[in-house]
Amino acid sequence: MAEHPPLLDTSQILTSDISLLSAPIVSADGTQQVILVQVNPGEAFTIRREDGQFQCITGPAQVPMMSPNGSVPPIYVPPGYAPQVIEDNGVRRVVVVPQAPEFHPGGHTVIHRSPHPPLPGFIPVPTMIPPPPRHMYSPVTGAGDMATQYMPQYQSSQVYGDVDAHSTHGRSNFRDERSSKTYERLQKKLKDRQGTQKDKMSSPPSSPQKCPSPISEHNGLIKGQNASGVNTGLAKNKSGKGKGGAQMDTEIEEKDEETKAFEALLSNIVKPVASDIQARTVVLTWSPPSSFINGETDETTVPELYGYEILVSSTGKDGKYKSVYVGEETSVTLNDLKPATEYHAKVQAEYNCIKGTPSESESFTTLSCEPDIPNPPRIANRTKNSLTLQWKTPSDNGSKIQSFILEWDEGKGNGEFCQCYMGSQKQFKITKLSPAMGCKFRLSAKNEYGTSGFSEEVLYYTSGCAPSMPASPILTKAGVTWLSLQWRKPSGTPSDEGISYILEMEDETSGYGFKPKYDGEDLTYTVKNLRRSTKYKFKVIAYNSEGKSNPSEIVEFTTCPDKPGVPIKPSVKGKIHSHSFKITWDPPKDNGGASISKYIVEMAEGSNGNKWDMIYSGATREHLCDRLSPGCFYRLRVYCISDGGQSAVSETLLVQTPAVPPGPCLPPRLQGRPKAKEIQLRWGPPLVDGGSPISCYSVEMSSVEKDEPKEVYQGSEIECTVSNLLPGKTYSFRLHAANKMGFGPFSEKCDITTAPGPPDQCKPPQVTCRSATCAQVNWEVPLNNGTDVTEYRLEWGGVEGSMQICYCGPSLSYELKGLSPATTYYCRVQALSIVGAGPFSEVVACVTPPSVPAIVTCLQEISDEDIENPDYSPSTCLAINWEKPCDHGSEILAYSIDFGDKQPLTVGKVTSYILDNLQPDTTYRIRIQALNSLGAGPFSHMIKLKTKPLPPDPPRLECVAFSHQNLKLKWGEGTPKILSTDSIQYHLQMEDKNGRFVSLYRGPCHTYKVQRLNESTSYKFCIQACNEAGEGPLSQEYIFTTTKSVPAALKAPKIEKVNDHICEITWECLQPMKGDSIIYSLQVMVGKDSEFKQIYKGPDTSLRYSSLQLNCEYRFRVCAIRQCQDPVGHQDLVGPYSTAVFFISQRTEPAASTSRDTVESTRTRRSLSDEQCAAVILVLFAFFSILIAFIIQYFVIK
Repeated sequence: MAEHPPLLDTSQILTSDISLLSAPIVSADGTQQVILVQVNPGEAFTIRREDGQFQCITGPAQVPMMSPNGSVPPIYVPPGYAPQVIEDNGVRRVVVVPQAPEFHPGGHTVIHRSPHPPLPGFIPVPTMIPPPPRHMYSPVTGAGDMATQYMPQYQSSQVYGDVDAHSTHGRSNFRDERSSKTYERLQKKLKDRQGTQKDKMSSPPSSPQKCPSPISEHNGLIKGQNASGVNTGLAKNKSGKGKGGAQMDTEIEEKDEETKAFEALLSNIVKPVASDIQARTVVLTWSPPSSFINGETDETTVPELYGYEILVSSTGKDGKYKSVYVGEETSVTLNDLKPATEYHAKVQAEYNCIKGTPSESESFTTLSCEPDIPNPPRIANRTKNSLTLQWKTPSDNGSKIQSFILEWDEGKGNGEFCQCYMGSQKQFKITKLSPAMGCKFRLSAKNEYGTSGFSEEVLYYTSGCAPSMPASPILTKAGVTWLSLQWRKPSGTPSDEGISYILEMEDETSGYGFKPKYDGEDLTYTVKNLRRSTKYKFKVIAYNSEGKSNPSEIVEFTTCPDKPGVPIKPSVKGKIHSHSFKITWDPPKDNGGASISKYIVEMAEGSNGNKWDMIYSGATREHLCDRLSPGCFYRLRVYCISDGGQSAVSETLLVQTPAVPPGPCLPPRLQGRPKAKEIQLRWGPPLVDGGSPISCYSVEMSSVEKDEPKEVYQGSEIECTVSNLLPGKTYSFRLHAANKMGFGPFSEKCDITTAPGPPDQCKPPQVTCRSATCAQVNWEVPLNNGTDVTEYRLEWGGVEGSMQICYCGPSLSYELKGLSPATTYYCRVQALSIVGAGPFSEVVACVTPPSVPAIVTCLQEISDEDIENPDYSPSTCLAINWEKPCDHGSEILAYSIDFGDKQPLTVGKVTSYILDNLQPDTTYRIRIQALNSLGAGPFSHMIKLKTKPLPPDPPRLECVAFSHQNLKLKWGEGTPKILSTDSIQYHLQMEDKNGRFVSLYRGPCHTYKVQRLNESTSYKFCIQACNEAGEGPLSQEYIFTTTKSVPAALKAPKIEKVNDHICEITWECLQPMKGDSIIYSLQVMVGKDSEFKQIYKGPDTSLRYSSLQLNCEYRFRVCAIRQCQDPVGHQDLVGPYSTAVFFISQRTEPAASTSRDTVESTRTRRSLSDEQCAAVILVLFAFFSILIAFIIQYFVIK
């Protein structure tokens, strides 16, 4: 057993906070072999610890063991048990399960017991004890949801056994006939269990459910099956092979089939697809597992969400795969890949702790790129005038390196590099350099894809001359017999040049001068075997292959002194008092080569006390020990300290102080609850009894108002009852104890209240204004009258009689924010306890300091109608007004208006203002702030105002039609009918009789007809255009004149036949028109002629027409003509003709009145025919009106 590793430490195994064992633990091809022993629920596994005791591990558990030499020894199991061996990513697991009749290992190889003893170098397998009675576990919710307490993972265990290494966990195709039947059986069971799931949740299962892991193939091996997923049955009790055991094993076997069905589903996944392949990145995409197995698909059993694991190998298809991604996405971008490298990728699906077989591998090769950054060049040889550099080839990343580029700074040290070599060689010699010259170099490599980055910069020096004089050595640390020295390289020495140093020392007492003590390349050296507290001189010389330098300046260092000897035992000086005494002591005989700097006195209490406390540190050799306890023993000792160190302690001095009266007692405390008229007190003995036992106690009482104490108890007891007290009063109690030396001092007072009451009135609070809008209120704790103050109420308000609670809490201060500046506020505070609320404090008034004005509100534009300023122009001016803000205690002096210019405009104490000299048709953002003596207040809200465009110019006015009573005027270029939405309006004005222009028309139209005018009269007109900017200028005055009116139309003339050839025609007479005479023109149309011919023109109103022909038709009409006498000349105005009169000349009958009757009848018929025509038109109009009204009533309204 001596050569074996230690056994399993079960103190760590049985703890519940051990992390899960990560697989693989040790690769199968290493020097150690990991064996995992599976302990199932209800079973036990016994091992032997290092101390020889046995440790029992109850299942469920997984105990990892380790083989020391990598071989697989045989495993011995007790009768009735069978081992199973699986290999998980190089970790071989041994699962020990009870041998049941229905147990079928499948592809597992059963390892039989070996007839020979254990092989040398392995610990025999621990004895397996009979399993304990089977335990009952709480129900679980489903497969894979087992609680973690049933699946412990153990680490840090090293128990060894023999395992058959020839057995691997093989796996057949999941799409064979047996898997298809199992999958169909699983689907049927899941459907049947949907109705009975609640019943199963209410009863405990026969065994814990398993959370199996899938099987993955890595590196040609089978991995990934968890111990809990390999078991095909649970262990049975030897005495319990009835119906219950058989039913449990059957259910476990069915659950294994369900697990295999899920593994079959998860294994049906297609290999990933590689896309967007770059030199160092690639995008892998894949599809979820297909539920199509054996030609059938059941959507009810397909999970909604899978987990995926991407496995990548860069050592070939059968190489070692590494997990690079675990998640739920179906696409991933792999980064940090090697260029020009072939990779193989697989995807493995997982659902609810079950993993499927990895997919087939997808191979892809990353692209080539520029080489990696090479390492810095190193120096191969150096001389005074040359440097030879060498370097190694970096990774070419898939393309052969064509050349190397070596750059240097030419020894200038300015950070600028230039190329000194480019080629395929891996070394280069730089010549023509100066001695001790420093040059920086860097290197890069180039292939067909580009040039790599430069390496780190390195500094190399050429060889030089002999070193310069080094600086003097410095002392780093000194000892009693040694000195540690350090020196630096001479200035200007290359960092890579090898320099040696000679350290020389002189001891003045020897008389031999300087002697070398060290010769080497180190910059530090410790000189030993020196004398204590002695001075030594040193100097250092640097040398190289070129020669030696001058010696450095001589420095002088001194060794440390040795620690002094033991001081003489201290003694008491003078009288010993109860609380103090004085001691003195003598110095040591040997001071160690240095004077004593201080003495340390330590003291321990008690005759045998070992707790030493330092009570004095100083250079004097006596000390007063005070603050001691009377009647106590004290031990004292002393030691000294010098530059050489600390001496040993002296012999101990024992001293006892005399006794004194006892010290003060702790205040008496209340026992129980206080009553209305009595209080029960209890106390303890004093902390200091004065060196003598306590014999008596005395208790005194006094009220808070009257400080006149009186004794209420004296005796040896440690409790008493005080009666005849007043309720709700606070009393102070104190006591003192006595011994043989007398009474000691009184204790502190203890205030006790008989009956708790509400707190007293608080003192007036203190108000501190931190700013114009913030105030801090502080108050003190009042008398609580026996109960603690639980909270305070602070009332605050702007009116003394109407304050409101603003704070309620236990704090003694409160900060109020959002106050108004220059405002008087009132406050008071009240204390509350569990008994009730105390009275309010006195009211305190405070005034907040003034501040800048408040923000300006109600900033708005003034409408154009409300502006009375004649100089106001809406195109170049904007009128605004605002309300005066609160001045916060300081009068407002001005206002600052910001409307987009570089500098704000400052105005006086006004509340309205007109901004002029603005740009027409421009939008301005306007805001305003008030100013007082304390500064500017905040800006108001911003408003956007826009100036109106310039008013339009007046159009040209012209008269397009005129008559004696009206004039039709036209202006502009628009159409006669303009929509009301036109932006330009026109204002037409006409001069009246008083010489003032009055408005005729205002609107968007371009024409207007002026009616009811006088004839032959001149009128003056002007026009202006208006838009949203306002009214434009008036146009020039236009003068238009009406014409003279023509005479009115005459009635139809009357015809009287005189004889067959003569007729008399008469017509009405018109009065002269405004002095103008009236003449008449008579026209006739004979027969079928198409034109009328004038037969008379003159002032008469009748005419005899003598050219009648028999049986001929005549038509007569007449008009009036106005003869105007104008200054320009004579002008005739012809009025309209009358209605034509129809006349037929016929032979005269005997009756004299026949001809006249004929004419009258003819004229009557003519006039009747016209009346009939008008009647017909009126009837038709009425008919159509009634028809339209009927259509509207019937089709529209209804």
